[in-house]
Amino acid sequence: MLAMRGVALSYETVREWCLKFGQTYANSLRRRSPRPGDQWHLDEVFLKINGRLHYLWRAVDQDGDVLDILVQSRRDKKAAKKFFRKLLKGLRYVPRVIITDKLKSYAAKQEIMPSVEHRQNKWQNNRAENSHQPTRLREKVMRRFKSARQAQRFLSVFGIITSFFRVGRHLYRAHGYREVMKTRFAVWGEAIGDQLAA
Repeated sequence: MLAMRGVALSYETVREWCLKFGQTYANSLRRRSPRPGDQWHLDEVFLKINGRLHYLWRAVDQDGDVLDILVQSRRDKKAAKKFFRKLLKGLRYVPRVIITDKLKSYAAKQEIMPSVEHRQNKWQNNRAENSHQPTRLREKVMRRFKSARQAQRFLSVFGIITSFFRVGRHLYRAHGYREVMKTRFAVWGEAIGDQLAA
């Protein structure tokens, strides 16, 4: 699009823009988005970074909207506690129910959120597992992440912005889908407009 307008820039320029503005845009979108659902799906997948295994912890609500992402080197109880604390600090409310796989580390939920119902059935967590797919595709295009810090910085922005524009097309008729997307682009315009004004 920029080349068509006679603007020449490199991939490095685009990368620098993403680093400079990405997190601000994601935070602005998060503030403007409606309150997420009260049913959270949590999952963790491995990431290989420089030959070492890391784990990407992700939480989504029942609509598939990403709530938070955390890259850690472990997936033990201490790591689960850290993820729960980060999640609750960012959202400032407790869900009605959380759904996870059968990883024993999620027992940390009892200490952090004792009143919340915890389900661990086999097929109920597919929503969180499916939300990893765009990340896997992006990881392949980027030829893997170079460091845990870079992965955290990129994915915390990518997850929020991608889920904001990835509306469940199958849930709407054509007219309803157009209206939802029109609203989301208006919110996006407000989010980036605030930054341009500042």
